[in-house]
Formats: sequence, structure tokens, C-alpha cells
Amino acid sequence: MDETEDLSQYPLELTGAGVPMVRFQKVAKRYGSLTVLEHLDLDVAGGEMVTIIGPSGSRKSTVLRALMTLERINEGVIYVDGKPLTHMEKDGKLVPASQKHLRSMRSKIGMCFQHFNLFPHMTALENCMEGPVHVLGIPRQEARERSEELLEMVGMADKRDQHPSRLSGGQQQRVAIARALAMRPKVMLFDEVTSALDPQGVGEVTNVIRRLVSEHNLTMLMVTHQMNFARNNADRVCFFFGGRIEDQGPPEELFANPLRKRTQQFLSTVKEAV
Repeated sequence: MDETEDLSQYPLELTGAGVPMVRFQKVAKRYGSLTVLEHLDLDVAGGEMVTIIGPSGSRKSTVLRALMTLERINEGVIYVDGKPLTHMEKDGKLVPASQKHLRSMRSKIGMCFQHFNLFPHMTALENCMEGPVHVLGIPRQEARERSEELLEMVGMADKRDQHPSRLSGGQQQRVAIARALAMRPKVMLFDEVTSALDPQGVGEVTNVIRRLVSEHNLTMLMVTHQMNFARNNADRVCFFFGGRIEDQGPPEELFANPLRKRTQQFLSTVKEAV
């Protein structure tokens, strides 16, 4: 973080009506002289499903990685559930967050990656139970019951005793989603979760995410190249280009009548969107 930035311009917390579940306020991310996020302002309401699209290299995944605190931002503040994520209050001022604060705030966020990252020596059920037991301190029986319910929800109850090596890519990704949900997050992040899957696996995983959209009041951000999914399931689509939001709006508007020339060019080259 830029220690010279004047943090007094940012609120200690977000209050009042309509507080977003997620807020990026003037967030910048740089690697030396290379700017990968350019003073990003983005609010995501509670229960909203936002998909992020754009060409390769537009820094879409950096948005999720910053929100998961896997990337350290250089300027601005990220808020989750009204509280600063990347910073914390000390003596009436915002200061860069301690590791303790980051761990506490990170518990509100679940993330699924392109690669499943399941523990290979654990069964599907054990993978789902590990975090709730050892991070949240939930009793094992309660964690088991919760994990079994989630595996049932993602259609993997019959595979609960299988190790990842015995599961297909789509099955592993569904277990990964159940594992993230077992931590009871308020925000779920999906980073190209279908890009490494075959067509059957893509269908399996997108069906699970559709269920989350329709049946659960989760706030979700999803980076995807699946234009049909974005068009049919998102509340809002953000088109990224060059580390900033070039265009955004409800999917029916953005896909049918994009305002920006770059958005038009991108959508015209994406065969699935035609």
C-alpha cells in the first residue's frame, strides 16, 4: 500500500441505507510502473450477482484476488459488509490492516478458482469439513452435517467418501464450491471456474451456480468467458479493459446495446455471445 496516501478521505465504515456488501473505492494496483487496476470504483449490493467479462489481460482476476486479499492494493480501500477489508480503524483513523484483521474479514469471503485446489489426501466430505472445524471452530458433528447438506446441494452426496483423484474435473469443482460454502461466507467469488472443464463439467458447475443465484441470498462476483451464462444469470455485467470498467449494466442492455466501442468489438469477437 502507498503509505503516503491520505486515508482521511475514506470513511471508517459504511453506514446508512443501501450500504453495499462490497465496495471498491478508488482502488489502484501497480507492479512497479505497470498499473493493473486504475482507481476502481465498484459497489456490489447484498444478494447481487455480478459477472466480470473482458479480453485476456484486462485484469479481471486481479479484482477478485484483491478482494480475497491475495493481492495487496497500492491505493484506495475495499469494504466488505460495511467494514474496511484492506484497512482497519486505529485511534479514529484508517491504517493498513493487520494480519489478524485480514484473517477475520477474509472469513466473510469464499472463493473458487480455475484449479480446484482440493486437499488430495482427504475425501470430498473431509475437504468440506476441514475449514469449519479448524478455522471456525465448529464441532465436528455440526460440520459434518453442514458439509453433507452442501454436498447434497451440489449433487455430490454419493461421492462424499471419494478422494479428488477419483473425481472428474466437474465433480472436483462442485466439491470446491461446497467447501467454500461450508465456511458460511457472505460473498462468493468465482474465477474462471469452468475454463478447465470439458463440456459436461461446464454444465454441471454452471447448474450449481444457477441454483446459488436463484435459491440463496449470496453476493457473488464471477469472472467468466461464458457469455451465455453471464447473459442469462447475472444481475449486472461489468466489461473490463485495461484495468478499469469500460462498460457495465444489466445483461439484457449490455449485450443488446453496448455503449462503448471496445465493448462492441469484444462482444462481436465472442462467438458465444452472437
